[in-house]
Amino acid sequence: MSDEKKGIVLLSGGLDSATVTGIALNKEYELLALSFDYGQRHRIELERAKKIADHYSLEHKIFRIDLTQIGGSSLTSDIEVEQGSLNRDDNYIPNTYVPSRNIIFITIASSIAEVRGIETIFIGANALDYSGYPDCRPEFFNAMRDTLNKGTKLGILNGFKLEVPLQYLKKSEIIKLGISIGVPYELTHSCYLGREKACGKCDSCLLRLRGFMEAGIEDPVEYDYLPEFYKKKDRG
Repeated sequence: MSDEKKGIVLLSGGLDSATVTGIALNKEYELLALSFDYGQRHRIELERAKKIADHYSLEHKIFRIDLTQIGGSSLTSDIEVEQGSLNRDDNYIPNTYVPSRNIIFITIASSIAEVRGIETIFIGANALDYSGYPDCRPEFFNAMRDTLNKGTKLGILNGFKLEVPLQYLKKSEIIKLGISIGVPYELTHSCYLGREKACGKCDSCLLRLRGFMEAGIEDPVEYDYLPEFYKKKDRG
């Protein structure tokens, strides 16, 4: 990597992280793609993350940490993944929330960034079309950015940048942006169940399908089930 515009992108293998990867590369950042094997139910996302990293010819690091020791989430324990709804109360937090996940991931990313002299961390979180997770909200990222700049050597000396470029975009806007810069959405996987075909019923699938519907674009991945709102909409 060169001395300028180096970044780490948190690459989960999903739609949003793939889009952020495309955005960062479009801004001519030299990127390290960082994925986490944390004992998640949907391990297929790691395979997709590798494919996305390979597509962009990125160095790809998979960091292993066992969050099943904590549990408390349907993604890291035997709790059944609840089926999604797009009409929940704003304060509802579904059981797919993994306690402190983004705090843990960003902290690890900042440690790797310090060692490598990388000042910018990219994450694909979104505050508009999301599942209600507290660690996807702007106030969280503002506080986390402040923490990094007060609690790390690199932050004190040079200042960390925590970039959340999708923060205020609707899912449909994210998809349109990604299509315009050639993001390979056919390689992504968003479903929480972790099967080869997406379920079409969990929060993540519903948010993704609604985004493609509103964007007027066909989702390129396969589903076991398609909700009525997606099947009936003319996507032209």
